[in-house]
Amino acid sequence: MAQAQGLGKRYIKAFFKGFFVAVPVTVTFLDRVACVARVEGASMQPSLNPGGRQDSDVVLLNHWSIRNYDVQRGDIVSLVVTSLALH
Repeated sequence: MAQAQGLGKRYIKAFFKGFFVAVPVTVTFLDRVACVARVEGASMQPSLNPGGRQDSDVVLLNHWSIRNYDVQRGDIVSLVVTSLALH
């Protein structure tokens, strides 16, 4: 019984070590390199959601190309607009 408790503690400790390493690495990757986004609606037809489907398409947003100014004609660019309320 004591051996099983020691084994459980080791697994929990290993899980938290991995968790605290994996989360910052994943957040950094999604912020700096690439992330996945869902495109819904008719605004991007016929390139995305062709045929008038009501389904959504999944796209990979490449942050790396934007940082290197490697945007070419025909590329789809996604912008995120945030508003700040200044009082």
